[in-house]
Formats: sequence, structure tokens, C-alpha cells
Amino acid sequence: MAKTIMIQGTTSSAGKSLLVTALCRIFYEDGCKTAPFKSQNMALNSFITDEALEMGRAQVVQAEACCVQPKTTMNPILLKPTTDRKSQVIIEGRVFKNMDAAEYHEYKKELKDIILRNFNKLSESFDVVVLEGAGSPAEINLRENDIVNMGMAEMADSPVIIVADIDRGGVFASLVGTIFLLSNEEKKRVKGVVINKFRGDIKLLEPGLKQLEEIIKIPVLGVIPYLDVKIEDEDSVTEKFKRKNENKKIKVAVIKLPRISNFTDFDAFTLYDDVSLQYAIDKDELNDADFIIIPGTKNTIDDLIWLKEKGLAERIIELHQKNIPIAGICGGYQMLGKSIEDPHGIESSVPQINGLDIIDMTTIMEKEKVTVQTEGELFNTCGILKNMDGIKIAGYEIHIGQSICVKKHEFIKSKKNNGSYLKDGVFGTYIHGIFDNAEFTKRFLNNIRTSRGLENFNGNVDYQQFKMTQYKKLANEVRKALDMDKIYRILNN
Repeated sequence: MAKTIMIQGTTSSAGKSLLVTALCRIFYEDGCKTAPFKSQNMALNSFITDEALEMGRAQVVQAEACCVQPKTTMNPILLKPTTDRKSQVIIEGRVFKNMDAAEYHEYKKELKDIILRNFNKLSESFDVVVLEGAGSPAEINLRENDIVNMGMAEMADSPVIIVADIDRGGVFASLVGTIFLLSNEEKKRVKGVVINKFRGDIKLLEPGLKQLEEIIKIPVLGVIPYLDVKIEDEDSVTEKFKRKNENKKIKVAVIKLPRISNFTDFDAFTLYDDVSLQYAIDKDELNDADFIIIPGTKNTIDDLIWLKEKGLAERIIELHQKNIPIAGICGGYQMLGKSIEDPHGIESSVPQINGLDIIDMTTIMEKEKVTVQTEGELFNTCGILKNMDGIKIAGYEIHIGQSICVKKHEFIKSKKNNGSYLKDGVFGTYIHGIFDNAEFTKRFLNNIRTSRGLENFNGNVDYQQFKMTQYKKLANEVRKALDMDKIYRILNN
């Protein structure tokens, strides 16, 4: 069985996912066959495995960092919020049902055997498993039937390290308060704490660290500085949504839908020095855009209603008529059509809604979710994708609904692709990760550069290779910040 170590946090976004990613990479570099594990993840960013199963992207990132194939054993329970009170519950990669918070809390006891089975299966195949908690272990109202924090640590019999975010302020109080609220048995599992996102002179912090250790009787394993690494974010609590206009030559505007999903689809744009990637919630933020993307969403109809209420739908149509390129990915692709129907009430209480009517297409929501990895080749390219025939692309699809559109406007040949559309200045596809394909994105951006009278980019940008350099950079910085000897002693105890 594998050795284990678990990272929990004082709050959401304390740095759990990033620290797990760093440790996965460090243990891998040190010769250990390593895997991540998070029993329950709540996120709209998800991924489809080679077995056509759905899991959270955070564990995909962590698996990439330690160079192993992502599997749902690493994330057996995924919750995808559909409203403020309900989530779609995905168990071992397949949709189970929608539940409200109270119903799910009661159901969690039924999930323990499933979680333990997946953890044991993973543990049998690896030397080290790095576990990640969720939220905070000090949420005492959720202690009963806990399956993701101390409850999971107990199931795995794992030591725990607690990480806290100093950038928000109150780091000492949050650590002391978290430890105080743990039971005596839970406190025994905590072998160290880590302070994350530190800016400034470490010497000014050191007296506080000594006092903290005296108070909580637990060692501080290190202080991680605020890192400039480009690692995919887990959920919508991300700094990238706060980006302002960077005054670069090309502006890519992504509509920040209320239930935006898989916003990591667009991270590849940040690799180009002349491209500004911004997330727009106001119609005026689209005025100087060179390219507009309507992204995926967990609730297409309700987000389309929001798009209309905000005046964004009208502005998108106006800009399309002015030949500004528009793309729709997954739910955004569905919005571009004439109408969306939901006869079974799968996503919304609204049975039918008119779309933006930019694409000659109708979409009908069906009961079964499509989850598949996709490979294809571009053909019949024109307009903003002109001269791109033969380019190969790969990605994955996660959607409910089938779209019926004019066949002559398809531009992706694929055995598994469920439709695509290209005409003049607009294209749509169900494929997540299409912009991760370097040649596709380079050639597409060059078409925009040409239309703007800008010089083309002729270099090579490999997004997968770039991610590997970022994992290595992350591991190097965290190695320097933490007492790795102590961490290995915790791991081997």
C-alpha cells in the first residue's frame, strides 16, 4: 500500500490544490510513483478521461504534474453546482442525480465505501498518494459524515498538513482557530502547518512563527512566497477573472457567464505576448474586442437569460454584424443557435428559449450526458479559420443536448464529434480544449493579425510543454520554501 500525506486548508483557496500539485511533482522527481486523490471535489471545471468518465480538472493537473494518466479513482465524487442550492452528483465518472445540500449531506454516509474502494485501488498501484481536502476541516457543522477532510484522513489513516493563506490577513488566527476546533483525535493527525502566499521580508514574520508553534504545539514546515506560476485554477475563485485591459495588440474577450465551466479552455491564449485575455461581465467590455468567446456553462438556458438581461446578447449580435469574430464552446455553441429546448427540465424550468440566432441551428436537451474524448481534423475551412484545412485537433466533450445544424457548415471531421459550425466570422464546437492545440490557435490568431494588418507570429508555442515547465518551476520554489526533510519524515512515519 502507498504511503500517504494529506493537505487540508484553513479556508477555500488557501492553496491546497497548488501545494498538492507541488508535492506530486516533487515526489515524482525524487523517484516515487505518485498519484493525487481528492475524495469529493466541487467544481465546474471537469475533464473526460480516456475511459469517457468525468472528473475534476484539479486532479487532472496534479496527475499531469507527476506524469500519470488521470483516472476517476483520483476523484471518485464530483459535485457540479446547477443552482445556489443544488448540484449534479457524479460518482466514479458518471452522473448519479441532482441533489440539494441537505439531501447530499445525508447521502454522504452511503459514499464512504465507494470512496474507500477507489482510494485502496489507487494506493495499491502507487508508492505515494497525496490527498487533498476541501474547504476547511473546522467546519464543525459538517463534521458528521465527513468524507473529504478529517473523515477522509481517518479512512486513509493519513497524516495531515494544514495550509493557510497569509495574503488575506489573519493567518495566525485562522490557523489557531482551525486547530482549536479539531477534536483531540483529529489534532493528533496534524503533523505540520504551512503558510502560503507570503509577500515581504521573512525576518519580520519569524517571531510570529515561533509564537504560533508555541500556541498550537505543531511545527511550521515552511512559508511559501506568492508564486508567479501559471498553473490551471480549480474553480471560479480565480485571479484571472480580475484581469483588466492589458493594452496588447489583440484582445480576446470571454463572457464570464454566472455558471461558467471549463474556463481553462482559454489559458493557452496567455502564452502569446501580443494577446490580452479578459473575462467580460458588461457589454461595454466587448467594445474593443478582436475576438469574442461564449464559453461552456453548467446551465445554458439560465445563463442565456442572464446574457440577454445584461444586454450582452444584443451587443454580441451587433459586433457579429460588424464582422468581429465570435466563437461558442459547448453551452456557448448552443446559445449561438436559433433556439434551445429542454422538454425534460434537465437544466432549467424554462422549456424553450430563443438563442442569439447567429447560427442556423436548434438544440434539444436530452437526458443522457455526452462524455467523450475527441480527435479530429479541420476541413472546409473559411472566414476566420481560412486556410486551416488538415490541422489536427484533440479535446473532449461534456454536454447535455444535441444540436442540429446545416451540414455544409461543419468544419471538423471526427468519428465522435457531435457537430461543429463555421461560417464567415463565427464558429462553434462542443470540443473543450480546442485552443490547447498549438497549430490551431497559432493559425487562427494569425488570421486575426492579418485582418488587423499586424505581423504574423511564426514561432512555436507548445501548451503541454509550457505546463511541464510550470510544474517544474512550482516544485523548485516549494522545495526551497518547505522543510522537505521533515515532510519526508511525516510521509515515512
